[in-house]
Amino acid sequence: MAKQPHLLVEPGDLTDIALVPGDPGRVDRIAGLCDDHEVVAENREYKLVNATYEGRELTICSTGIGSPSTAIAVEELEAVGVETLIRVGTTGALQEGIEIGDMVVANGAAKDEGTSQRYESKAVPAVPDYDVLSSLVDAAEANDEDVHVGPIATDDAFYAETDEYINDWEAAGLLAVEMEAAALFSLCRRKGLRSGAICTVDGNLIEGTQKGETEDEELPEKAKNNVERAIEISLTAAASL
Repeated sequence: MAKQPHLLVEPGDLTDIALVPGDPGRVDRIAGLCDDHEVVAENREYKLVNATYEGRELTICSTGIGSPSTAIAVEELEAVGVETLIRVGTTGALQEGIEIGDMVVANGAAKDEGTSQRYESKAVPAVPDYDVLSSLVDAAEANDEDVHVGPIATDDAFYAETDEYINDWEAAGLLAVEMEAAALFSLCRRKGLRSGAICTVDGNLIEGTQKGETEDEELPEKAKNNVERAIEISLTAAASL
């Protein structure tokens, strides 16, 4: 099989499980917590590293922002033999009391994005794999972490999240909104892959805080600190799968 056109990898290059953050910079942060690591490829928004954590070989692959680039990553990771994908991201809370720095494990994602709907009807649920979901919750509990578990929304348009959208999501009981999980869950389910997602809260849209509004950097300090906790949970989960 030819080398994949975007990830620039081929069968045998990667492991069977991948942590998939959006930010390429987070690939280095995850790799830094592993026992060893090696850069495999880097192109556009995609950076791929193979690493070992507690004896478990794993791959780390950034997906960039949004569902279209995530779908490309899923397609090409599956083509070279990856079987399990765990998103490690950030998210905006949609319920009062969910604080910046808290973590959310998604048990489903509303398809308020267009990518998954090119593959299937919006009526088909976007849900993670139960074993991956359970491993993330178990890893969090083993680390004495409090994690919000529930449905989230995946949206395409960061700057078009109007009050109407936000109020509808809140009324539906959705915990948070981000830009990748629905595509990840949908494509993985269709391809017989396992998937899951854990995200750190970087703002609360109901309470009027969004990332970047009060900081010189994209993420508030508390969220940056807790991204590392989410990474540790995802690594622990990956090691158990």
